Amino acid sequence: MASTRRVIPFAELGRQEVGSVGGKNASLGEMTAHLADAGVRVPPGFATTAAAYGELLDGHGLRGRIEEQIARLHEGAALDEVGAAIRSMTLAEPLPPGLRAEIVSAYEQLGRDEGRADPEVAVRSSATAEDLPEASFAGQQETYLNVRGTAQLLESVHRCYASLYTDRAIDYRERMGFDHLQVALSVGVQIMVRSDLAGAGVIFTLDPESGFPEVIVISAACGLGETVVSGQVDPDEYTVFKPSLKDPDLDPLIDVRVGAKRRKAVYAEHGLTRTVDTTDEERSQRVLNDAEVRLLADWALTVEGHYGCPMDLEWAKDGLTGDLWIVQARPETVQSRRAASTLRRCRLTAVPGTPLVDGIAVGEAIGSGPVVVLDSPVDLDRFPSGGVLVTGITDPDWEPIMKRASAIVTDHGGRTSHAAIVSRELGVPAVVGTGRATRALHDGQKVTVSCAEGGRGKVYDGLLAYEETETDLADIPATRTHVMLNLADPSAAFRWWRLPADGVGLARLEFIVAHQVKVHPMALLHPERLDPADRCAVDQLTEGCLDRTRYFTDRLAYGIARIAASRWPAPVVVRTSDFKTNEYARLVGGRPFEPVEANPMIGWRGASRYYSDGYREGFALECRALRRVRDEMGLTNVIVMIPFCRSLEEADRVLGVMAEEGLRRGENGLKVYVMAEIPANVILAQDFAERFDGFSIGSNDLTQLTLGVDRDSEALAHVFDETNPAVTRSIEILVPRAQAAGRPVGLCGQRPSDDPAFTEFLVKAGIDSISVAPDSFAAVKQHVAAAESVRYGEGRTAPSGTRWSQAEQPSAS
Repeated sequence: MASTRRVIPFAELGRQEVGSVGGKNASLGEMTAHLADAGVRVPPGFATTAAAYGELLDGHGLRGRIEEQIARLHEGAALDEVGAAIRSMTLAEPLPPGLRAEIVSAYEQLGRDEGRADPEVAVRSSATAEDLPEASFAGQQETYLNVRGTAQLLESVHRCYASLYTDRAIDYRERMGFDHLQVALSVGVQIMVRSDLAGAGVIFTLDPESGFPEVIVISAACGLGETVVSGQVDPDEYTVFKPSLKDPDLDPLIDVRVGAKRRKAVYAEHGLTRTVDTTDEERSQRVLNDAEVRLLADWALTVEGHYGCPMDLEWAKDGLTGDLWIVQARPETVQSRRAASTLRRCRLTAVPGTPLVDGIAVGEAIGSGPVVVLDSPVDLDRFPSGGVLVTGITDPDWEPIMKRASAIVTDHGGRTSHAAIVSRELGVPAVVGTGRATRALHDGQKVTVSCAEGGRGKVYDGLLAYEETETDLADIPATRTHVMLNLADPSAAFRWWRLPADGVGLARLEFIVAHQVKVHPMALLHPERLDPADRCAVDQLTEGCLDRTRYFTDRLAYGIARIAASRWPAPVVVRTSDFKTNEYARLVGGRPFEPVEANPMIGWRGASRYYSDGYREGFALECRALRRVRDEMGLTNVIVMIPFCRSLEEADRVLGVMAEEGLRRGENGLKVYVMAEIPANVILAQDFAERFDGFSIGSNDLTQLTLGVDRDSEALAHVFDETNPAVTRSIEILVPRAQAAGRPVGLCGQRPSDDPAFTEFLVKAGIDSISVAPDSFAAVKQHVAAAESVRYGEGRTAPSGTRWSQAEQPSAS
C-alpha cells in the first residue's frame, strides 16, 4: 500500500493519496498520470510519504518531545520559543537510514531518466492531515529551489520537515483547532525547470478578485516563480476568456498588462537562489507571447475540467528549451467558497481628497486606522489591532500581523503576491504594488484604504465615513423591462458579474481612452504636429510599442473586451467616443488637434467628428478596436452606439465610414444604436430607425437641448428638470415610434436611480430597458417591479430568469 511506502514516484500517485503525500504532491501525481495525454506537461519527480515522516518522529522519541513543547505553548510559553525548540530538535534528529537510502535511490533514478548526474531539483513541502480533509496548509512550510547533489537534497528534505513547526504554521494550526501531531509532512522532489533563464508565474481559472468564472488569469515574471508568489515584483497579467478559448479560430486574450518586473530570482553560483535586478528590456517586454498564453490557458482549462472545480496553478518556462510546464496545482479556496447569492458592497459616504498613494486593489472592501510602517515582522503586542499595515512586501511570517490589520498596503507585488492572496482569504482590503507607500505614509497617520472604487485601490488621508451593505440576490425580482448596467471602468467590470442584469446599456469609450490610453489618437498618427514636451510624453507612454496606433487599439480593445466578457452573452452597448473638444484637448498631445470652442457642449462632438478630416483617422482606430473585439476575440455581444447624431445625412456618413473600416450593420450580427439626445432624433424617429437598430435616450442632453438650458449652470439649476412635460412628452413620442419600426428603446442616466416616480413613468411609457449604475441596480429593479405590477397587474411581471428575448441575443462567432 502507498501509505506504508517511504518514497513514491509522481507517476504512481493520484489525488486519492492526499492522506499519504499531501494535496500538492497528490495533484502532481494526478496530472502526471491522467493529463499527460491531453498535453499537460509536469516535471517528473517523487514524494516522501506521511509514513516516512512518522518514522522520523517515532525513531528516538521525537514525537513525545514535540508533545511536551506544545503543552508548554498551551501553558503560556512564547510561540517563537516553542517553534525554535521543535525545529532544533527535528534538525538534530537524523533522518532514518531507510528513508535516506530511498531518497538517494529515487534521486539517482531521476538523474538517469534525465540523462545527467545530480540534476537540479525543487524540494517542496506538502503538509497532510489524513483525517482532516478540510485542512489547507498552502504556504505554511518551506520550499528550496536549485537543489543539487544528494547531500544538499537530504539537508533540504530535513529542513522541510522542520518547517512544519515554523511560527506561522503553529499559529495556523492553533487557530484552526488542528491537533499538531495529526499533521504530517510529505516532501516533493521535482526536476527544476530552468525558468531562471525565462519566466514563471501563477494561473487562476477564475478572476481572483471577483470570482468571475469565465476567465483564466495568468501572472508572469522573469526568473523563478518565487518572486511572484512572495510579492517581490509587479508581474505581467494576461486575462483569457474561456468561451473564446474553446474556439481555435478566435483570439481569447482579452487583456494584457505589462508589469514592472524590477527583480528576478535566478540560480546562485553555489546552489539555491539569489535575487537580482532585471534589465530595462526585461521590464518593458512581455514574459509570454500570445501562443504561450493560449497554451497555458488550454492546460489550465483542462486541469479545471479534470478536477471539476476552479484551480490555482503554478507554471514555469524553461529558458534552455522554451518548453512550458505546470509545476503545482491546487483547488482555489477563496472565491469558489464565497456565497454566490449574496453581494457585499462598500461605499465611501464622504467625499475623498486626492489619494496619498494608489495601487492594485485586492478585494472590494474599505478599511481604516492608524498607519504602522514595518520593514520586518514584529511581536504581535507591538502591532495594534485594527492598524493599517504598510510594508515593502509580505511573506508567510507576516500572517499573524496581517490577521490583526484593518487594511494592508505594500510597495511591491501584484494580484497573485503573498499579500494579495492572504488578504483575500482574510477579507482584509489590501492595496499592493504602490511603489512608494513606505515613503509616503508615516507611523500613526490615520488613513482610509479603499478597494471599492474599481481596479485601483486608494489610500486617503483621514478616517473617512463609509457604509457596508449586503444584497441577497434571491430577493431581486424578475422584470419584463430589462434593467442593465452603466459601466465605464473595465478593471471593475468583473466585480458585478453576480448581479442578474440584462447586459450593459452604456459602456463609455471615453473613460477607457482617458484612463488607459491617455493619448489623443491623432497625436499617435501625426507626432510631427506635437511640441517637444508632448512628443516626449507620448514616447514615454508608448515605450516598447513599434506601432503606436496598435498602442491605442490594444488598450481600447482590451478595455471593451473586459466589459463585454463580464456580461457574455447578454448585449453590451458600447458608445463611441463622446468627448467635447475641451476634454479631447486635455489628453496627452491633444491641443494641436482641437479647436477652442465657446460652447463645446453643442460643438464639434459625437457623430460630427467621425467623418471629418480632423478626426476621421482617429475614429478609424476606434472602429479597428471594436472590430477586433467582435471579429477576432469573438465577443459578438458588443453593440456599437453613435452619440450626438444631429441629422440623417450625418447618420449615413458615419455608417459609411464604419463600413469602410469593416463594421457593417448585420455582418457577424453587428447592431448599431443611436443616442436619442437631440430633439431631431425624436422628431425624425422613423427615419433614424431605418438607419439604426435601436435607440438609447440620453436624458441629460435631451433635457438640455429640449429646454435650451446649460445643465452645468448654477444659475439655471432650477430650470433643468428631466421630468419637465416637454422632456417626458418627447420620450412618450419616441418609444412607440421606434417600437413600431421594430427598434428597442432604452434610457441610460442617473434619474431612475434617484427618482422612483421617474422609473414608474418610464415603465408606463413602455420603455424596453433602463440602464443604471451597478450600486443602484437592486433598488431600481425593485422600483421597476413595483411599477410593472401597477401597469400589468399583480403577477404579470416577467417570470424568474427572463433575460433578452431570443431574437435579441447576440450570435456566437
